[in-house]
Amino acid sequence: MDYYKILNTNKNASKDEIKKAYRKLAMKYHPDRNKGDKKAEEKFKEANEAYAVLSDPEKKQQYDTYGSTDFHKRYSQEDIFKNADLGSIFREFGINFGSTGGPRGGGASPFDAFFGGGMGGASQGCGSSCGGQQFRPSKGSDYKLELTISLDDVLSGTEKTISLGRGSAAEKVSVKVPAGIESGKKLRITGKGSPSPNGGPPGDLYLLIQVAAHNLFSRDGNNLIIEKEIPYSGAVLGTKIPVPTLEGKQFNVKVPAGVQPNAKLRLKGHGLPSGPMGPRGDILVRIAVSIPKEINASQKDLLKQLAAAGL
Repeated sequence: MDYYKILNTNKNASKDEIKKAYRKLAMKYHPDRNKGDKKAEEKFKEANEAYAVLSDPEKKQQYDTYGSTDFHKRYSQEDIFKNADLGSIFREFGINFGSTGGPRGGGASPFDAFFGGGMGGASQGCGSSCGGQQFRPSKGSDYKLELTISLDDVLSGTEKTISLGRGSAAEKVSVKVPAGIESGKKLRITGKGSPSPNGGPPGDLYLLIQVAAHNLFSRDGNNLIIEKEIPYSGAVLGTKIPVPTLEGKQFNVKVPAGVQPNAKLRLKGHGLPSGPMGPRGDILVRIAVSIPKEINASQKDLLKQLAAAGL
């Protein structure tokens, strides 16, 4: 989703220019002016989302830095609209927001008030006056925790137990971590966030996944990279090297004669899965050529002979 394109603006636009562009679209596509027009309703939602991100300096910086795809991996829909300053715009449509930022003094965001607490559209039908609109109780705040897993967990998937709270009152929550998950992904556990302050649903728990470093392998997407060192003679003449897998298997991989430093040999289908049911990537063996720091007299004579022979 290109937020700048949606608001007909660009990265260099000032905060006032972004607000002006949003106001223009919000007035144009407001549901009260486009009764039953689903296309206008969709454009209105898109404009709200674009403004919620671009009007927030931190979210805008994240969006500009990582682009739309990676931004949406880091921010849930609720993250996007959290603390969004839509109140001044929505007052133009007759919605009365209290001093706390929520509708009539409540805790929900202006966006939640307009859409009835979700992205499903103007379910409560904000009329021209909105004087008789009934708002839903606000949802509780979300909790965010970091969950560190191993490459072995990524390979086969796992189930982790999270402790919420301290001591005997701590609640144990189990969460299934799917195979193939990457660092930066979020897992959502519904209803395990903070209770609502006014009788609404509780917030959710978001677990930010971090994959711990492995002592042998590094990760490149669904591929695993391992570095193997061979002697100079093996690089020139060819050799075989043992290559382990995450499951504990071991393969003897043939290194062709004349292999160059940093060349990669492929062990197909022994990497990480692309998802719970997806195909597996490969193991890439990166070749390093060992240069001895010290050699004996016999080795030195042999190297001199090789040098004389043009090697």
